Amino acid sequence: MNLNHLYAPWIKIGLICILLFTLPCTTVQGFSDASDRLGQESSDRLTLSQLLKKYPDTFRAKGPANRQIALTFDDVPDPRFTPQVLDILKKENVKATFFVVGSRAKKHPSLVKRMKFEGHTIGNHSYNHAQFGLLSLPEFQSQIKKTNMIIQKITGETPTLIRPPYGDITEEQLLWARKHQYKVVNWNVDSLDWKGLNKEQIKENILSAAGPGAIVLQHAGGGKGSDLSGTLQALPEVIHDLRSKGYSFVTLPELLQLR
Repeated sequence: MNLNHLYAPWIKIGLICILLFTLPCTTVQGFSDASDRLGQESSDRLTLSQLLKKYPDTFRAKGPANRQIALTFDDVPDPRFTPQVLDILKKENVKATFFVVGSRAKKHPSLVKRMKFEGHTIGNHSYNHAQFGLLSLPEFQSQIKKTNMIIQKITGETPTLIRPPYGDITEEQLLWARKHQYKVVNWNVDSLDWKGLNKEQIKENILSAAGPGAIVLQHAGGGKGSDLSGTLQALPEVIHDLRSKGYSFVTLPELLQLR
């Protein structure tokens, strides 16, 4: 009797089992080696906290300890949200700082003009919201220069403030920014409004952390499907609450005494 047809399926199963037990070992080892290399590369790069300490004249995340606060808005212009934020600021007589994405400014120049006309400060937030820490120096330079050219064409002024998307920037990029007399400005109070939080959550995030010299991060623009209704609802109440505590609102150049 030929038993090959009986044993053949079991032989195949045995081979599959051998492969299943050997492949994970190779995969884990390869992943471990890659992680080790990534760890070595990352260890050579200064953290954002270290960069803030090393370059205090170029890289800031907070102002002097006085009773002034700077409200900042990223990812503008966006016709869904930016006009409403501008309306609130105008009604409350507050000047803020807007960090503009170049590709959006190109599509909605009238909103950038309105920001300038109403006395707000305009900063550079890259051309297409690229994460600077992942870019080469020439790519980073292109993001800044391209956006500045667009803003200059719209407003007649060239921004001197840069806010890196995600707050991420390298030492090499900071050195270039310093050489060209830019100030790179992050934040020390994060509203986390990009998560689509409601009014009360956003108020809590801001009011629980805001203090003398605070730089508050909010958004007046977002991606497809973004919900910034919480920001729009919270903003007037945040302004009223902080004013009642003796704070005044200023632009970043005023807060950081750049003028």
